[in-house]
Amino acid sequence: MGNLLVKNSASGSLRFWRKRKDNNKHVVSEDSSLEEEVPWEPFVPLTDEERAEILLAFSADREKVLVTHDKTSVEIPAGKFQCLIEGAWLNDEVINLYLELLKERERREPWKFLNCHFFSTFFYKKLTIGENGYDFKSVKRWTSRKKLGYGLHECDKIFVPIHKGAHWRLAVINNKDKKFQYLDSMKVNDTHVLEVLARYYADEVKDETGEDMDVSSWEKEFVEDLPEQKNMSDCGVFMIKYADFYGRNLGLCFKQEHMPYFRLRTAKEILRLKAD
Repeated sequence: MGNLLVKNSASGSLRFWRKRKDNNKHVVSEDSSLEEEVPWEPFVPLTDEERAEILLAFSADREKVLVTHDKTSVEIPAGKFQCLIEGAWLNDEVINLYLELLKERERREPWKFLNCHFFSTFFYKKLTIGENGYDFKSVKRWTSRKKLGYGLHECDKIFVPIHKGAHWRLAVINNKDKKFQYLDSMKVNDTHVLEVLARYYADEVKDETGEDMDVSSWEKEFVEDLPEQKNMSDCGVFMIKYADFYGRNLGLCFKQEHMPYFRLRTAKEILRLKAD
């Protein structure tokens, strides 16, 4: 199997594509007329043992607690975990635990990943609650240095999950490149979200450092060259993989056909409480 890359088809079955190694990347092609260079680590195949463990968890009693994350005290019962079954919508609990695991991955191997912060799915809703549609004080304590161990202004990228109209999308405060980014797998843009986050980030930096940060010159980018969703159920998977790949400082080199694999891989990582 040394020269093969295991890839999931849209049906979830395994397909083997030839690959050649080139500076830790692989040129993957189903035929000689089309080649695409992709990194290896985000697509490592699951073992038979891992697949068996996942299937067992998918069929467990809905009330059975499968994992408990000690740091956050978050429990994932089988009923919540089963949102990772193909065709289901991802829920807050699984998304938030996965994002926490991405941060823990970065801390384990900081030389491999960008310095990032991953807000929970409840952050943006809390920030925009109230009569005026903006309440910095309501989220001020979420990002204290005492709580996080770092300031947001020290991060390369800050990821903000957005949930509107039963659809997940991702916003990014990209301090590294001085831009605010919006990634929607259905390519529906929302200028208001980026305006709110620009205001928030200026307020956050002022509160943390006492300095005024002018973000008026930062680009507001609606990312167009991104993997698109082709069904009605995978928006949450696209959203967490946008964060995963950006946290790796990679381009978004995946497609709709990878979603069955990403669901299983995320399930494995949740069960192991460790993102790879």
